[in-house]
Amino acid sequence: MQTSLKTDPFTISIVKNALISAAEEMFTVTARTAQSPIIYDVLDFSTAITDHEGNVTAQATGIPLFIGIFDYTVKGVIGKYGLKEFRDGDVIVLNDPYMSGTHLNDVGVVAPIFFRDALVGFTASKGHWLDVGGMAFGSWGPGRTEIYQEGIQVPPSRLYSAGKPNQDLIAILRANSRIPNAIIGDMEAQVAGLRVGNRRVAKIIEKYGLETYQETIEKMMVDGETLARKRLSSLPHGAFHAEDFLDEGAEDGSPLPIHVHVKITDDAFFVDFTGNSKQLPFSLNTTYPATVAAVRVVYMAMIDPHLRYNQGVVAPLKIVAPEGTIFNALRPAPVSVYWEALTYAADLVWKALAPVARERLTAGHFLSVVAEIIAGVNDKNGEPFALVEPNAGGWGGSPDKDGESGLVSFADGETYASSVEVIENRYPIILDRYCFNTDDGVGHGEHRGGFGIIKDYRMLNSSAEFTTDVNRSVIFPWGVEGGKNGTGNYMVIIRKGREKVRVRKVSSFKLKKGDVVSIRTGGGGGWGDPLKRDPSLILSDVRNGFMTARVAEREYRVVVDASSWKVESTRRGGRRRGSRRKYARAPYQEFDN
Repeated sequence: MQTSLKTDPFTISIVKNALISAAEEMFTVTARTAQSPIIYDVLDFSTAITDHEGNVTAQATGIPLFIGIFDYTVKGVIGKYGLKEFRDGDVIVLNDPYMSGTHLNDVGVVAPIFFRDALVGFTASKGHWLDVGGMAFGSWGPGRTEIYQEGIQVPPSRLYSAGKPNQDLIAILRANSRIPNAIIGDMEAQVAGLRVGNRRVAKIIEKYGLETYQETIEKMMVDGETLARKRLSSLPHGAFHAEDFLDEGAEDGSPLPIHVHVKITDDAFFVDFTGNSKQLPFSLNTTYPATVAAVRVVYMAMIDPHLRYNQGVVAPLKIVAPEGTIFNALRPAPVSVYWEALTYAADLVWKALAPVARERLTAGHFLSVVAEIIAGVNDKNGEPFALVEPNAGGWGGSPDKDGESGLVSFADGETYASSVEVIENRYPIILDRYCFNTDDGVGHGEHRGGFGIIKDYRMLNSSAEFTTDVNRSVIFPWGVEGGKNGTGNYMVIIRKGREKVRVRKVSSFKLKKGDVVSIRTGGGGGWGDPLKRDPSLILSDVRNGFMTARVAEREYRVVVDASSWKVESTRRGGRRRGSRRKYARAPYQEFDN
């Protein structure tokens, strides 16, 4: 560990912030030059800078899960080529989920940074490509039994050699996508981001010197670990445990039990997934790097959510997930819907710690990314299109406030649901309705959960395909300290004004002109006994249309007079008869197109 500095702390601070600024500029350049809304509007990507060994030194915002796996991505590239095989202008492309986490749609690009012939680090970017082949438009979805059905697999390969593009490889990538112009345009945007990052790092070194740059990186790592361990010492120590269920996965098709053990000591933050199910024969698996990235999100929330991430910060975190299980799936396990499994991995840790980390963690939230694909060929111009996006939902209540409404899952971080204007401009789709999902409600409590959303997409095209794979549809978001469970996520297909089917997962369902895909996300879990809720907050919810007077009386034992807008408590005596639902009322339908 470094004990003395040759560079003054002011210069080190300047260099550190210049490095962070370089990573953020990479992000901005990528977003501004990308072709697909999934990149420039949703921001389903991220960027980072590492040292010469692949340790993350600076990052931008974006998908937290991408940020947490850049070390695996870059170290995987180094493992293949070795440090002596890189040349200035090289760019490596890869999407191997077993090496770099996530799924085949998330394509990473990595470039070595040189300064006067010395390799000083790497820039990296990872972003969602709309289609990389596979058995259906959009590549991901249910019904896959092995990774070979999910798209083209690209081990670390030279996309550019000394600045010269590998046209043969680019041709292979184009040939394996249903929307080649879009993915190649996004690829070039990612590469542009790397080039900007490389130039910025080179200028930093040119101005301050290589020794100062390297000393700054070392100081960032040491400070990150020191601060993390200091925060760790202030956390509740002990052993913690949580159990939950995936919506499916047991041999009889019923919910699959999952669990975690967490131990916090002065020296480490241990997370152990030993004893969970073997990897599943469908896409609800995640690889070890992705599981690590997910747990890192909760770890950062516990340590200090405002602490700048680098490799030193996560040094105290230790994660065990046995090989061949749903949280450490091995080839050829399908992983295209990996995010649904890894959100549960993180949520287990969250659930285990929420009761003892009241000021840091909320009750359970809607959790699922609730993503959909609506894809086809546009009748007007003959061009293929693919709408892919996450959706917002309800977050859990906390000791001092209600849960947030209409916020994306923790897995999505700085991403957004697609802009209405972009959707209606780019796709043969119109948005009929976009509102809070007050119909399904929330988890009631002293501080209730936040509301999910309802989003109705009407098809203007003669045909399209619809794919989704949603969880927290059967087992609802959990409440804390007497708070009630939240509500589930699902989607409804409406044809000719009538509900045709209610689904939580489907692949390539054939849509017709006029069909409506109605996305319904769930409400978060409640915190605390509902009977302790301030009656004025209940009155406000009724007046604002967030709940009915009937729900107020049933769940909170408060009568609201709609004519005078006054409340009367009925909480004295008797046993409360509020909802205690944990499971969906009825199974989701199986159907024919």
